[in-house]
Amino acid sequence: MPPSDSESLLERAYIDAVEQVDDTDPTRARILDAAYEQFCRTGIRRSTMEDVARRAKVSRVTVYRRFATKDTLVEHVVRREFRRYFDQFLIDIEQARTAADRVVLGFVSSMRAIRGNPLIGGLIEAEPELLVPSMISDGGRTLATVRQFVAGQLRREQRAGHVPDDLDADLVAELMVRVSASFLSTPSHIVDLDDDEQLAAVARQFLVPMLRG
Repeated sequence: MPPSDSESLLERAYIDAVEQVDDTDPTRARILDAAYEQFCRTGIRRSTMEDVARRAKVSRVTVYRRFATKDTLVEHVVRREFRRYFDQFLIDIEQARTAADRVVLGFVSSMRAIRGNPLIGGLIEAEPELLVPSMISDGGRTLATVRQFVAGQLRREQRAGHVPDDLDADLVAELMVRVSASFLSTPSHIVDLDDDEQLAAVARQFLVPMLRG
């Protein structure tokens, strides 16, 4: 399920989140909702465009007018879920009082949001060949997008005086993102990724010290 051009799924989702892009086509949104439900219930491989049309209560022609191929539809559904992840991440970290707390909450929130998402988490676990290649085998674009997002948050902390000015925001963000990505793509036999307290402890012990510059 490769992106249709040079941008990765997360790059598009990130841009949508930052620019607050909204879908104003109600029929398109209805099809995406139906596709999300269909993929969660049946899986992507076993779902057809006809299944999505039936669930959305529209004609197959209507689906194809909005999404030329099944791959395009899948890509847009996944992209929308990542957009929701970015939106929720920004909401979650606002609850924290310190930069350290925001790192911890952001790490836990990311693990919970992605693993707990019925579609994204289900794909990583059941059909990784449909999603993981677009995340980790795209020349580093996906990781670079998330790094850019995290680095932007770190620079906000610098401007607010919460972390040292000499902190290398890009390098720290790179390390944080790679730690998170490794947990998501490869199961751990030491850290219970469904235990928020354990994840928070890992973040405090190993990620928070990176803020010292």
